[in-house]
Amino acid sequence: MFLRYALTMSIFFSIPALAVAQMTDVSCDDSTRMAHMLTNALGADRQGMGLRDPETLLEIWVTERNGDWIIVQNYTNGTSCIVAMGEHWEGIVPGPA
Repeated sequence: MFLRYALTMSIFFSIPALAVAQMTDVSCDDSTRMAHMLTNALGADRQGMGLRDPETLLEIWVTERNGDWIIVQNYTNGTSCIVAMGEHWEGIVPGPA
């Protein structure tokens, strides 16, 4: 009984730590430096962008050579953060409606 209680409590208290660990994976920098790094160091091109709210712009950057993609969130204060990354991007061209 005590062992099951101890195991349950250890899992319960480790869940917030996992959430915090994921949030610290976000990489932020000055927007100009971020764009320079994405373009020159990674060879990525901006494929799209859209407003999230009046103070936040989301961009999708894609590397043509391997299809890696990066979502960058830009703030009006001049800071940009990489909020998601992945592989195998496939752009979809809208067809006639």
